[in-house]
Amino acid sequence: MAETKIPKHIAFIMDGNGRWAKSKHLPRSVGHREGVVSMRKVVEACYKKGVQVVSFYAFSTENWSRPQEEIDTLFDMLEKFAKTEIPKYAKRNFIIRAMGDLSALPQKVQTALVDNMKLCEGNTGMVVNLGINYGGRDEIVNAVKNLVTDGLDITKDNISKYLYTADLPDPDLMVRSSGEVRLSNFMLWQISYSEMLFMDTLWPDFDEQTIDEVIRLYNKRERRFGRV
Repeated sequence: MAETKIPKHIAFIMDGNGRWAKSKHLPRSVGHREGVVSMRKVVEACYKKGVQVVSFYAFSTENWSRPQEEIDTLFDMLEKFAKTEIPKYAKRNFIIRAMGDLSALPQKVQTALVDNMKLCEGNTGMVVNLGINYGGRDEIVNAVKNLVTDGLDITKDNISKYLYTADLPDPDLMVRSSGEVRLSNFMLWQISYSEMLFMDTLWPDFDEQTIDEVIRLYNKRERRFGRV
């Protein structure tokens, strides 16, 4: 029997919270809260499987166009996550980090994130990487600007070194929930050679069994990296 291949890095586009809530005649805010619960389940399932890095698209640069009430709800949840969940992960040797421009977030959210992520300093376990006010195009533009400012040549290697994920392996697998088949400006540079899996399951329904299926489907792929 062939050995099960475990991806080192899985990137998740969490989609479908609103549709999940609508299908149950509940407010969108309930869908987002359930989405946080699902993220916790996914982190635990990936940790059990031996995945080294998980990345989540938590809040994109395009999400600012949503209704202000929904944005406020998302930021309240993010602040609560930082204060209650990150310390728990820190005690378990996890590393929680963020990619994106945190400076545009409400000050209380920035403070909660930065202060609690510091609790993970020195940890060596699984990395939970959160895309917050993140956009793939902006990331690439900022990387190029910064390497030019530092007097370096514009090369693929140098651009990679100036990305938020410079010290992380590129995702082996990108998973998007809810049946949508697009990248939505997520980790555009990093997923150039990633396997991609678009699942009909809405994000609040993701759990350990879903991750079992993700791993099963990943093992049916043959990664060629451009080779025939």
